[in-house]
Amino acid sequence: MMSALTGRSLLAGKCRVAAAAAARCRMRPASGGSTWDREPGKNKFRETVLLPRTELPMRLSGRQLPDKELQIQRECGFSELYTWQRNRKGKEFCIHDGPPYANGDPHVGHALNKILKDITNRFQMMRGKIVHFIPGWDCHGLPIELRALAECGEQAKTLSPIEIRQKAREFAERTIERQRAAFIRWGVMADWDNCYYTFDKQYEAKQLEIFHQMFDKGYIYQDYKPVFWSPSTRTALAEAELEYNQQHVSRSVYVKFPLLKTPSKITSENASSVNALIWTTQPWTIPANQAVCYMPNAKYSLVKCLNTEELYLLGAECIDSTAAILETQFEILQTVNGSDLEGGVCTHPTIPERQSRLLPANHVTMQKGTGLVHTAPAHGMEDYSVASQHELSVDCLVDEDGIFTEAAGSDLQNKFVLNEGNETVIQMLQASKMLLKEEDVQHSYPYDWRTKKPVIIRSSKQWFIDTGKIKDQAQELLKKVEMIPRSAMNSMLAMLDRRTYWCISRQRCWGVPIPVFYHKETAEPLINKYTRDHLIKLMKEHGTDCWWTLPLDHLLTKEILIKSGGSDVSNYVKGEDILDIWFDSGISWANVLSDIDNIADVYLEGKDQLGGWFQSSLLTSVAVKKQVPFRKLIVHGFTLNETGEKMSKSLGNVVDPDIVINGGQDLNQDPPYGADILRWWVAESNVFTEVLIGQNILQAAKEDVFKLRNTLRFLLGNLYNFNPEIDGVANEQMLLVDQYMLHLLQDYGIKVTEAYKEYDFGKVIRLMLAFINRELSNFYFSIIKDRLYCEDEKHPKRRSCQTVLDEALDVITRSVAPILPHLAEEIFQHQSNTKEPLRVFHTGWIKTSSVWKKPGIVEAIEGACAIRDSFLSSIPGKNTSEYDVTIIIEPSLLLELMEQLQKDPVSSTSELNELMMASHTTLLTSVPRDLPADTDLIEGKFIINLEGGDIIEESRYVVIVQQAAKEKCPRCKKYTTDMALNPCPRCLEVIAGKWTT
Repeated sequence: MMSALTGRSLLAGKCRVAAAAAARCRMRPASGGSTWDREPGKNKFRETVLLPRTELPMRLSGRQLPDKELQIQRECGFSELYTWQRNRKGKEFCIHDGPPYANGDPHVGHALNKILKDITNRFQMMRGKIVHFIPGWDCHGLPIELRALAECGEQAKTLSPIEIRQKAREFAERTIERQRAAFIRWGVMADWDNCYYTFDKQYEAKQLEIFHQMFDKGYIYQDYKPVFWSPSTRTALAEAELEYNQQHVSRSVYVKFPLLKTPSKITSENASSVNALIWTTQPWTIPANQAVCYMPNAKYSLVKCLNTEELYLLGAECIDSTAAILETQFEILQTVNGSDLEGGVCTHPTIPERQSRLLPANHVTMQKGTGLVHTAPAHGMEDYSVASQHELSVDCLVDEDGIFTEAAGSDLQNKFVLNEGNETVIQMLQASKMLLKEEDVQHSYPYDWRTKKPVIIRSSKQWFIDTGKIKDQAQELLKKVEMIPRSAMNSMLAMLDRRTYWCISRQRCWGVPIPVFYHKETAEPLINKYTRDHLIKLMKEHGTDCWWTLPLDHLLTKEILIKSGGSDVSNYVKGEDILDIWFDSGISWANVLSDIDNIADVYLEGKDQLGGWFQSSLLTSVAVKKQVPFRKLIVHGFTLNETGEKMSKSLGNVVDPDIVINGGQDLNQDPPYGADILRWWVAESNVFTEVLIGQNILQAAKEDVFKLRNTLRFLLGNLYNFNPEIDGVANEQMLLVDQYMLHLLQDYGIKVTEAYKEYDFGKVIRLMLAFINRELSNFYFSIIKDRLYCEDEKHPKRRSCQTVLDEALDVITRSVAPILPHLAEEIFQHQSNTKEPLRVFHTGWIKTSSVWKKPGIVEAIEGACAIRDSFLSSIPGKNTSEYDVTIIIEPSLLLELMEQLQKDPVSSTSELNELMMASHTTLLTSVPRDLPADTDLIEGKFIINLEGGDIIEESRYVVIVQQAAKEKCPRCKKYTTDMALNPCPRCLEVIAGKWTT
């Protein structure tokens, strides 16, 4: 205790001497004629304080922000960056760009996808990888054709196929340019001069090569079977071209199929009057019925309706639910196994002369309906499978427009199946007394994704890929692929499992023609190696337009015909179908990845591509190359508005990325946020679910970026007079709190790097915000401001924390660069400690050092912070510098740690005092005896954990908080001077020499 008081007395003596010197200085003029005086409100010391200096604006408002981004893109070589990095040496990293569809303006879904890819690419490039990223577009297909024709108005009806193709190409080209300009504006780094397009001649020729390879291997065939058919566009559709309307309403019916031949196991006395009972939501398909299917391993019951006395056959599990719907009660007469129904035959409910067999089928369930399924092979995939096994007719009574044909009978002919057709069939069932119940049912139903109108299932002659021959190997190879999120794996495997074939023919003209000729009389297709080689050669030279422009005898020459065993070209016609656009895009790996073994490191697309591009790429690659074209699949969600609703122009809730960046007509309502805010929104979102966007979300993103910008601005401002090569302090010579900050900075760098590797960009942002808000702004900046502003410019303590600030500026700027490239480059442009501004993307990733790792220091600083928290909690909202703090710790490990931070018993300049932010800190081993009786003793404890738990010690401490005993220094604002208005000893020493005495 005595030594502590003595120390304090000696310090007070030194302060009195310094104060006297200050008083003498006050009476003498300084150089330049200015004087120090006692005039109230004047502080003659302000010019001696080293406040931050930087030309980086605090914020950019209005049009300044997007204009500044464009300036940065020009000055920092955004357009040359891809080529620059391709000329380096290093390991290749490839994201294969799934082609966006060239049928509309860029939207936030594009932004989500392209920016995710760009963040990944920039991160990999900064880590030394050579990025391979060639953007592409899907240019064919009906949506583009329809948009192009819509622009032509009535003239569209008179256009020839080649004129339609020309209009579609022009529309696609215009769309591509708009989308390309938007992607570049978002800061996406890519090989923009060498994009791939599915309408390029070389691409189309390669596509035909892949088609022929799959045909030669027996994967491609022609057949007559049911497919999804869009009456609104008169073409077959793939599953990936469907949207499911959850609010669709169908007219459902319960229908009797009288048993003509009763199964032998049905023993009722009235077996001759039994009716098989079915339920369907598609009454229009009943005229095409060929069978009634049952589940072989289920139970079926013969029941009597207590209202009508009629006998019905239905699934035992469905008795109660069916009786409730029919508003009756059933008496169970007999229950048999499903397999016991074999041999039964029904009479068709509207066509008495037709018979429908009872047949087993694995697709029957008891979840809905009656457990017996009406089977129309022309209008159902499972129905067709039953027909194939039992040689049933697959005749289709519906044409390309969804209209009943003459074969359906005069009552149905010329009626659209989904309205008039349904109504007429229901009337026919009522007339034959076979209808038990009709009601509307709301359920999920497939719609054409282009026209937003319902589709039907309809048999037609099409070209198919036999995915059944490919999918087993595809599934096994897919299981070895890393997928993010992992849950998407099961979805994709299940989709592949359900896919027995893939219809690849479309009945349009804007696309790659299926290269086949048909014999006029036999309809047999002519396709072989001779036609293949000739047509591929023509299409490499002329493009696929030649299929429509060249005469038939140029496409199918006499020489080829002779080699093919034919005679007269006039006996043939060329096919009119084009290839499914999913086949177009699905073979992109053969065009874009040929120089890297046809395998990309990453495919990154929306979850709709689990059944689309991911699948078509996988199936074609496995069929041709026996390999998967990607090492990793990353799947993101869809974009929705702020309330979780799907965005729609008709609803007026669409968020336009161009307006997000540049602002709308009313800048108060739609302010310009710039591209970096759009990129921040992408990065911070949980992209593995649905992603929300709106003004509130964008405004919150803007505020976060503003916090980051001003943190970086603070760092820049305090480094204006610091050159790390000359002024940097070696790690071991730094103050302990500065070493502690480097320790935290290294940990931050490691965690951020891992988050980028895991494609968890939201975690990157969470780590970044936590670090700049908690570790920097709330902690480190608050304790070092006195050191930064008030110490001598070249004082080792000041240079020590500037070394940390310089490293922090570099690490944080690099860590945010993949997400905010414009801000990162702007920060690098304003660095004053380099001869010329560097470009952040030319200088690599985060550079930390293992030397920074100082776990031993952590306990010392965090112990002090625990004591600091006790101090701060006792003076809520008060200025810490108005107090002196006394810390009492009995001899212990904690005391030894605190003594590393403060050598003297009392100090106003120690590291411990800096951490307390008090005017003076006193470190004692026992409570002073002369304390006033009413003094508050704040007790606390801190658990020290060293060597991974090998050393654990709980230490107790006491904190005493008292009003500062000294006066307020006019320069540093701490209560460390003996005389008011006079600088404290530390400040006197700093300003010595700044004025001439």
